[in-house]
Amino acid sequence: MGAISSVSISRDLLQTIFVSARQLHPRETILLLRGEKNKNSVEITELVVPPLATYGRGFAQIQLHMLPIDFSIIGTVHSHPSGNLTPSVADLNHSIGKILIIVSFPFANEGNVAVYNRDGEKIALKTTSA
Repeated sequence: MGAISSVSISRDLLQTIFVSARQLHPRETILLLRGEKNKNSVEITELVVPPLATYGRGFAQIQLHMLPIDFSIIGTVHSHPSGNLTPSVADLNHSIGKILIIVSFPFANEGNVAVYNRDGEKIALKTTSA
């Protein structure tokens, strides 16, 4: 299985992520990403709200025992209200799935988004129209 070289997401889903982050700001938000891996690319198709998640200042936490058994969950997205797009050690150590997306303040456009693999290596993001 090859390494993931790109992740695609629709502009509508990206806007939904931004809305979630703005509504909880200055707390962090976290969502699960549902999608499909095809060769070296991932397509994100849906967002899933994790049950009983905790949203705080400087952290967002998922109750792992509450996660659905769902093999289409390919990663997570969470916000960094500070504006920093770099994953922390905790982000990488607690990542779920193949990818981690971080959105940063002011949650406005693709410049406020970064995608990483589980090793913290940056992956290209492609936005699509619907």
